[in-house]
Amino acid sequence: MYPQNMASRESTANLPAYLSSNLLDRSASSYLRSARHQPVHWQPWGEEAFLRAQAEDKPILLDIGAVWCHWCHVMDRESYEDPELAAIVNEHFIAIKVDRDERPDVDTRYQAAISAISGQGGWPLTGILTSTGEPYFGGTYFPADDRYGRPGFKRVLLTMAQVWQNRRAEALESAASVMAAVEQNEGFTGRGSELSLALVDKLVESILKQFDARNGGFGSQPKFPHPGALDLLIDAATRGDRPNRLHERAREAAITTLTKMSQGGVYDQLAGGFHRYSVDERWVVPHFEKMLYDNTELLRNYTHAYQSFAKAEFSHVAGEIIRWLDTSMTDRDRGGFYASQDADIDLDDDGDYFTWTKAEAQAVLNPQEWAVAERYWDIGDIGDMHHNPQKNVLHVRYNVGEIARDASIPIEEAVTLLSNARARLLEARALRPTPFIDRTLYTSWNAMAITAYLEAARVLRAEGPRDFALKTLDRLLVQAWDGASELAHVIAYPEDPHDNRPHERVGGNLDDYAFTVHACIDAWLSSGKIAYYRSAVTLAETMIRRFFDVTAGAFVDTPLDLDPKARLGALTASRKPLQDSPTPAGNPTAASALLRLEALSGRQDLRDTAEDALLSFAGIVEHFGLYAGSYGLALSRLLQPPVQVAVVGRGAAANQLESAAVARFAVNKTVVRLSPRQLVPELLPETLAETLPHVPHPEGATAWALLCQGRTCLPPITKCESLQAALEDAI
Repeated sequence: MYPQNMASRESTANLPAYLSSNLLDRSASSYLRSARHQPVHWQPWGEEAFLRAQAEDKPILLDIGAVWCHWCHVMDRESYEDPELAAIVNEHFIAIKVDRDERPDVDTRYQAAISAISGQGGWPLTGILTSTGEPYFGGTYFPADDRYGRPGFKRVLLTMAQVWQNRRAEALESAASVMAAVEQNEGFTGRGSELSLALVDKLVESILKQFDARNGGFGSQPKFPHPGALDLLIDAATRGDRPNRLHERAREAAITTLTKMSQGGVYDQLAGGFHRYSVDERWVVPHFEKMLYDNTELLRNYTHAYQSFAKAEFSHVAGEIIRWLDTSMTDRDRGGFYASQDADIDLDDDGDYFTWTKAEAQAVLNPQEWAVAERYWDIGDIGDMHHNPQKNVLHVRYNVGEIARDASIPIEEAVTLLSNARARLLEARALRPTPFIDRTLYTSWNAMAITAYLEAARVLRAEGPRDFALKTLDRLLVQAWDGASELAHVIAYPEDPHDNRPHERVGGNLDDYAFTVHACIDAWLSSGKIAYYRSAVTLAETMIRRFFDVTAGAFVDTPLDLDPKARLGALTASRKPLQDSPTPAGNPTAASALLRLEALSGRQDLRDTAEDALLSFAGIVEHFGLYAGSYGLALSRLLQPPVQVAVVGRGAAANQLESAAVARFAVNKTVVRLSPRQLVPELLPETLAETLPHVPHPEGATAWALLCQGRTCLPPITKCESLQAALEDAI
């Protein structure tokens, strides 16, 4: 079973001798350690493996996967745990296994390379590389023997070994052309001459063209959430000055999509939280793994939608995502968000932990509860899963009003019965073996979670998420950052009582720096503690120095000052991330962070760098539509004057002003809450230090707000209605 295999940390001292060359026991990654028992002589990614390949004149077998990836484990069992197939690998190849969560820099480049070869991408990613790491063949999942219309892996390995021995010039030529294609495709050369809000509108129009008005979401099956695109729609929905009824259409698309997703099986109807994606267009049957990054960005979507549309169901979903993360995916004592939860218990099930037969549900519920639950979640004799047609994925088919009417009961009674049914089913599900949770704390994903929690805490008026987010950020800044230039990609690995060896730190990438800058800014806005703002500035300056390619005018995803010895294989290819896939892309995320800091610091150099980065893609970005939501948000932030609201004071009056200030999501709006004692220059960012300490306090007021648009500020405001009216004019 996955949990036992993944979580086991027994010493390798008693393993058979033939495993002595499997070096994954050195790794801290949950995914790599799950394969340390295999007869393949795996090596982790690193110079040692490449030197060995060159010394032995062997090609490299590269396997990239993840602990949450079902088909990765299928291929492990079918192929890599087979001694006969392992012997072929060990004789003809140097085998390298990579955790895509731990090494996104490696994964993204080989995804591009293998896609160029086979037209396929995803996990497991299987590459046959030259001894220096350039791919000349590859694909995704290969069965051990010929089936599913795919060549068997044994045949692939033997054929590719023969190619290396007998047709090497062919292999080298193919590998060189693939690397040239990767360099060109990942470079995204498309500098524009100007930036305008018309480009933002084009991106919104492109997204709306793919909107599925019937089922919500974009395109057909499979369906992914696309949080960046959703936030761009939510922002556009409240800006009535756009042409072609753009704001009305954006509003409809955002509301429909968020509603349909939360009613579907892609949403965990019992515990909360979203699965990774839906295999069907109706959001019913998901791939059941749950990723931290999906849930943090969807938490922001539902929070922003609640701000703008004031629909209680969006607040409810946001609260349930937080509840699931709090109870299952967090280190409550020290701070930190875990990376992922597996889809399955073992290879013989497909989401069985999350799904129900009719008999299973009836055994848990009393007749009254079953009567409403059966219709509400569409539980029947014939379910939704191919591997077991009796298994139902819980999804909302009828609303509570319809359920109450058909059952001839008051709606309040139907709500109570459904609440009881949910609690009973969740309690029964907790008795099942739980899918494995990877307790690795990744810096970028934790920074995303910090931002999401702080935004939700403010909008939902919840102290718990705020406090936990700040605790997590404090841990990140102590354990992953040296206080100057070095930020690690991993805050902490899962603890292993059998392994006290220090593990090599994986250096931070652009995402780690950019998202952590955002998290520090959000922490300052939430707490008013100037140390967070100063950390944001230091990290931003380091991000520019280490990642901004002045010649290209854009950010690259790996440090420019990286040791040349670390640029192994495809890492020699320069990459300027533009597409949101699946997390917000590095360049627009970094640009947005710099623009937020420019509004607080007044530093033109930060704005210039952000503008340069956005200009680098202005000539091509409209073709990326659905995958350029973050770019559209960054561009909107650049071109619209920053709107800053400082709420000063304590108590109910300050709370009411803060609630009025945060109502309606706008990407260019910032709200900070301060106490009167913080109104001194040394405790404020530069632009606020020039204004706030000098504003005359309204006589007799216990709380007041200062609204500034660009460099122009209104007189202090003490009434919520006046603040809302002023914000309508400003945004």
